[in-house]
Formats: sequence, C-alpha cells, structure tokens
Amino acid sequence: MDERKRKRKLSNRESARRSRMRKQQHLDELIVQVNQIQEENKKVRHMIDGATQRYLNFASENNVLRAQVAELTDRLRSLNSLLQIASEVSGLAFDIPDIPDTLLEPWQLPCPIQPIPASADVFQC
Repeated sequence: MDERKRKRKLSNRESARRSRMRKQQHLDELIVQVNQIQEENKKVRHMIDGATQRYLNFASENNVLRAQVAELTDRLRSLNSLLQIASEVSGLAFDIPDIPDTLLEPWQLPCPIQPIPASADVFQC
C-alpha cells in the first residue's frame, strides 16, 4: 500500500508540475500578446493624432478661405453697386454681372467633377 501511495504522490506532483508549466507558458504567451497589442495601439494612436492634426489644419484653412470668400463677395457687391450708380448717373448701360451662386454656396462646384487620372506621371515636375 505504501508503495502505491508513494507512486500516486509522485504522479500527482509531476502532474501539478506540468500544470504549473502549462500555466506559466500560457501566461508568457499572454504577456507577448499584450505587448503586441500595446504596440499596435501606439501606432493607431499615432495615426489618429496625425489625422486629427491634418483635420484641424484643413478646418483652419477652410475657415480662412470662407472668410476670404465672404470678403470678396462683399467687395463684389460694393463694386456692382458702384457700377449701378455709375450707370444711372451717366445714362450708359453697364453689364453688371450677378454674384455667382458658387461664391454664396461654395459647396456647389461651378463645373462638373472631372475624373483625376491615376497615372504616376501626373505628379512629375
């Protein structure tokens, strides 16, 4: 009986040792996986930061352009008013162009969208 108990204890110890080794190996694999995911997260955060910065730059530039459009539209209205007054005073008929809708509604393009060629020689100087 004692020999049987001793073998069983030895077998249980060996089984427990293998189980601890498997757990340690699994833990090591998880740590490697965590490190890989953290690196991916860093890259994604970096990409997001870059995209956010580009967005902010474009938004700022867009605001400047909108302000310029508003200023130029006001100037055009003023010049059209001067032409109207000059036309009335002089009795001469001036062709006074209307303010294009594209200045008042910049999201509408003045011409149909043209396809952009995808060849690499477009970008050569």
